[in-house]
Amino acid sequence: MDPPAFRLARLPVLDDPAFRRVHAALPEARLVGGCVRDAVAGRPIADLDLATPRVPEDVIATLRAAGIPVVPTGLAHGTVTAVADGRPVEITTLRRDVATDGRHATVAFTTDWREDAARRDFTINAMSMDAEGNVWDWFGGRDDLAQGVVRFVGDPATRIAEDYLRALRFFRFHARYGRGAPDTAALAAIRAAVPGLAILSAERVWSELKRILAAPDPREAVRLMAETGVLAAVLPEAVARERLDALVAGGAPADPLLRLAALCPDADVERLAERLKLSGAETATLAALADPAPAGDERAWRAALASRGPEALTAATWLAEAEGRPGDWAARRAWIAATPRPVFPLRGADVLAEGVPPGPRVGAILAALQRRWAEAGCRDEAETVRRWLRETVAATGA
Repeated sequence: MDPPAFRLARLPVLDDPAFRRVHAALPEARLVGGCVRDAVAGRPIADLDLATPRVPEDVIATLRAAGIPVVPTGLAHGTVTAVADGRPVEITTLRRDVATDGRHATVAFTTDWREDAARRDFTINAMSMDAEGNVWDWFGGRDDLAQGVVRFVGDPATRIAEDYLRALRFFRFHARYGRGAPDTAALAAIRAAVPGLAILSAERVWSELKRILAAPDPREAVRLMAETGVLAAVLPEAVARERLDALVAGGAPADPLLRLAALCPDADVERLAERLKLSGAETATLAALADPAPAGDERAWRAALASRGPEALTAATWLAEAEGRPGDWAARRAWIAATPRPVFPLRGADVLAEGVPPGPRVGAILAALQRRWAEAGCRDEAETVRRWLRETVAATGA
C-alpha cells in the first residue's frame, strides 16, 4: 500500500460524531473529495464523503448491523448514504472507469485507492484522508491548492472527454480556489471541447453556472469562460460582463440570480428560465429582477416598496448602480432598510361588507382603490381608504 504523502494536525472533521460513528463500522474507509480538499485548505467542511474498498452490499450490511440507517442512493455507481446522528454521510466503493460517453461512466469496483483517485477530475479533489489525518496525495493536490492552481488529473482533454461537465467545473473551482494565471493546458483542452458541451443537460449546466456565480468573486472565471468560448456556448444571453464586474466591485450580495440578471439584461426571462430549467421560485425571482428601479419621486419608491418588497427593490438598486444609472444608490438602500413596507389596508371582505355582491366587481374595486392608494404614495391610513371605498360604492351602486 502506498504510504501517505503527509499528515494534518488534528482536524475538527475527524471528531465529527457522524464521521466517527460511520468510521467505527468501516474502519478502512477514508474521507475523499471536497471535504479533504477543504481540510487541507483550512476551509469549513460542508459534506462528508467517504470511500471504501468494500462492495456496496457489504457496506450496507455492515452499517445496518451497527444500527446505522443506510439508503442505496446510487448502487449503479457504488454509492450509499448513511444517516448518522442526523447527518448524511455518502460512502462510495472505490471505482475505475470502464467506459465513458462524455457525461456518464460505466464503472467497475476496485480495491486500489490510487486507481480510484486517478479517475477524479482535479488534483485538489483527488486526495484521501484517514481517521488519523494521514493524507494520500498522488497528483500534487496540496501544492496546487497552495499555489491557487486548478489542474486536471492527468491529460486534461481525456478528463473532459470522459465528462464534459468538467469543463464547467473547472471554472467553478477556479472561482473559489484559483489565484493568478490559470493552467494553460486546462484552458486549451476546454477551448477544444466546447462543441461537446451541447450534450449536457440544462439542469446540470445551471447547477454549475449557479455555483460559479455564487462564488465570492466570479469575475475572472467568467472572463475565462468568455475567452474560451464556454460562456457563449452555455449562456449566449450573457452580453454584459461589465455589469457583472460593476456589481461585484460595488459590493453587491453574492446572489447568483442577481448576477445572472446583470449578465443578461436583455434576455427574455421566460425563455431563459425554460432553457436553463430554473425552478419556479428562481424564475419568479429573475422576473422580478427584470423590473428596473423606479425613476420617480418618493411616492414612486413607496409604491414600489409596497408592491415588490424590500429584497426585490434593493436588488433593483444594485442593478441600477451596476448599469451606471445616476443616483445615490447606497442612500436609497439605506432608505429601503429603514422604511416599513406599506401594506394596502383593504381586503375583499371589506368590499363585501359594503354590500357589493361576490364576483369580478369586488376585485375591480380593490384594484382601482389600490392604484389610487399607490398614486398617493401609499401613505393614506386605513380609514381614508375605507372612505374611498364607501364613496366608490355609493357612486356606482352596491
